[in-house]
Amino acid sequence: MQKHENYRELIWALAKTDFKLRYHGSVLGYLWAILKPLLMFSILNFVFSSLFNARGNGIPYYSLQLLVGIILFNFFSEGTMAGMSSLLSKSQLVTKIYVPRWTIIIASTINSALVFLMNILVIIFFFALNKFLPSFQAVALFVMFLIFTYVIIVGFSLLTAPLYVKFRDLSMIWEVLLSILFYASPIVYSLQMMPEKIQKIMLLNPMAFIIHFSKEGLINNHFADPWKTFIFIITILAFFGLGIFSYNKLAPRIAEEI
Repeated sequence: MQKHENYRELIWALAKTDFKLRYHGSVLGYLWAILKPLLMFSILNFVFSSLFNARGNGIPYYSLQLLVGIILFNFFSEGTMAGMSSLLSKSQLVTKIYVPRWTIIIASTINSALVFLMNILVIIFFFALNKFLPSFQAVALFVMFLIFTYVIIVGFSLLTAPLYVKFRDLSMIWEVLLSILFYASPIVYSLQMMPEKIQKIMLLNPMAFIIHFSKEGLINNHFADPWKTFIFIITILAFFGLGIFSYNKLAPRIAEEI
């Protein structure tokens, strides 16, 4: 019990340190955590809402849907990048002091989660500004999707952080894949705009599933079929298990390869 308590304190200490260092020296400090997705939202909202007339194409509360999609994807993007590079960025800690390697990985994902929690306030503000109140069921399912997004991030980080120590090209490859995933997820457009066969393929991507049904639930009070949600949950848990299995196999050689 004491051991687990020590691990929690270590993870929280590392996460807080990373969070403080992230914005240390910048003029706007922690405001960047909110400004970054807001700037991206403003540009995309202008392009797709004004120039491409997304509102006129039957997408209700397009700005709210876009904001939810961007903030969810940013959480996934920043969390996976931070988790992947966590061991290498803390190489001195890994090689000179013994700490369980997984605590470093988890701490980096918690750091991204802290930034995301600040962005949740932005979502709440814009919903209030539009005088739009989602149903209780929609909010509950949205919270569930947030939890599973974090599970995906942790599973991915456990899988890739040990690999990244040896294969440094992984970060460049993942950056390219993130760009593809951004446009392969229904963020700037509605999933219903795609042919039905394409929709089914797109929803195989867990982040597309999360983003689509988060938007549908919060805005349209429309939810996924229970069996689809069940398959989604099983898939995420299986991926998380793969991350743990891979980490346990690779962890003993991390210090040598750094």
